Amino acid sequence: MTDERRLDLKGLNCPLPVLKARRALARLPVGTRLAVEATDPMSAIDIPHMCAEDGHTLIETRRDGRLLVFVIVAGPQPKRPENPET
Repeated sequence: MTDERRLDLKGLNCPLPVLKARRALARLPVGTRLAVEATDPMSAIDIPHMCAEDGHTLIETRRDGRLLVFVIVAGPQPKRPENPET
């Protein structure tokens, strides 16, 4: 049985859905599924982009009227530089 969590982001506008999804995924163990529900049309662009950028796997995208549902498998957290150049 796969562990799947749900994140209700309905009613939030850009950039909040992607920021909240990113934060939720960062707290999950690798391999955990997260079903993200959003109504912001920009989520259709932002969530897949965030997955590709952060190393998560987007396994399903569904649209039901205004509702968008993204099923994401949490990946390993990207390594951040210890001393980023400014």
